[in-house]
Amino acid sequence: MAQIVKEPRFHIVKRADISSKKAWAIRIIAILAALVICALITMICTGDNPISIFTTICKGAFGTQRKSWITLQYVAILLIISLALTPAFKMQFWNVGGEGQVLMGGLAAAACMITLSDTLPNAVVIILMIVSSILAGALWGVIPAFFKAMWNTNETLSTLMMNYIATQLVAYFTIVWEVPKGSGKIGIINQNSNIGWLPNVGNKYLLSIIAAVIVTIGMYIYLKFTKHGYEIEVVGESQNTARYVGINVGKVMIRTMFLSGAICGLAGLLLVGGINHTITTTISDGQGFTGVMVSWLAKFNPVAMIFTSLLIIFMDRGASEISTVFELNQSFADILTGIILFFIIGCEFFIRYKILVRKDLGKENA
Repeated sequence: MAQIVKEPRFHIVKRADISSKKAWAIRIIAILAALVICALITMICTGDNPISIFTTICKGAFGTQRKSWITLQYVAILLIISLALTPAFKMQFWNVGGEGQVLMGGLAAAACMITLSDTLPNAVVIILMIVSSILAGALWGVIPAFFKAMWNTNETLSTLMMNYIATQLVAYFTIVWEVPKGSGKIGIINQNSNIGWLPNVGNKYLLSIIAAVIVTIGMYIYLKFTKHGYEIEVVGESQNTARYVGINVGKVMIRTMFLSGAICGLAGLLLVGGINHTITTTISDGQGFTGVMVSWLAKFNPVAMIFTSLLIIFMDRGASEISTVFELNQSFADILTGIILFFIIGCEFFIRYKILVRKDLGKENA
């Protein structure tokens, strides 16, 4: 008797291999699709044509010289944070605590600016800011790494919880240092004396960009050509294999998270001492979490992170400009940014998998 075997109409199959050109083609298609969706939504809400919408996106990021510098500065900070998280992720250590590590670096810098401005020369204050910010960020990274190495705790939860602790510490000291009292804000630190303000290099935007270039080159060399980079890769592939060849896994974890936190602390220093000259609980603007996405999308490649960071900041700045120009509230910009990020992340599925469609709905087996 013949038996009808029902087969699914669609099959999801993991790709055996995909060329770099094809992968980037899929990403470009996803970005274009995101822009089309954003344009359609904006047209429905405003009645304007798509060309003006796309023009507004470009103007939001690079419309003037000042906007171009600000965009590049944002890219630099996001890139530094993404690079900081990369060694940990490559080691399969899920560090989602970049936000807290940046905040602690910024808090340490602000503490030096506020408490030492009347007692030490500016150059000494800046040196202490650099050292304390790097060490504060490093400490915030080492704590969960130590517990992971000693007692195999869940690093995702511990690094996430450290974010909340860092946020509350910043909130506490904001009240302690608030100016004027009762305002709930610190305001611009040392606005008259500029003690602790990082020096301008060319202009006020360039220092962060130079720092990002140095960190990018350094991280590329570190991961690709050093013994420590090799050990990170081996631990990421298999901790058992790493132990078999004589690598101290716990030591590698702690050392790597020290580096990761230290670079995040550097980002906090740049935000407080070089860009905003104040400290708030939202000073990193969620880039500690966005950096996770940048690192993964770039496949832990420091060079690819440059373009990924630029793309995300470009889209974000463009969405904010649309919200301003067409007199829509900031929530609309967040909606557009969310759509763009959804398409960018979603395209990775089609890079790793392909969908096969069956022509016949079933087949007969005798």
